[in-house]
Amino acid sequence: MSTHRKHKDNQQSAEDCLFCKMVTKEIPADIVYEDADILVFKDLYPKAEVHLLMIPKQHCASLSTLTPDEDAVVAKMMRKLPELAEELGLHDGFRTIINTGSGGGQVIFHLHIHLLGGKNLPGFE
Repeated sequence: MSTHRKHKDNQQSAEDCLFCKMVTKEIPADIVYEDADILVFKDLYPKAEVHLLMIPKQHCASLSTLTPDEDAVVAKMMRKLPELAEELGLHDGFRTIINTGSGGGQVIFHLHIHLLGGKNLPGFE
């Protein structure tokens, strides 16, 4: 699998990626969980009491650029989300969001899942 795939929205590569630099520790992150495939850290601009970002360590621009090579890590991420939510005390539920493409609100072109929860979680009204 290539680490140099580019997303059509902004042509950002792994070399330019803020999240890839967090993976390599070039840029600090408030890390909550890390294993060989996944990094989870606190969002710098939280929109809820709990607001984490989960990323695959291997660069993938977005949900729309996934290939079968990433199936295992995406499944692992999906299974880890409820474990983290439980550990963080989100017993009544939580929200996950994946912004995809510039039209979908994606700003950093490295696949990431927002995990949000806690008191006064804003709704979609």
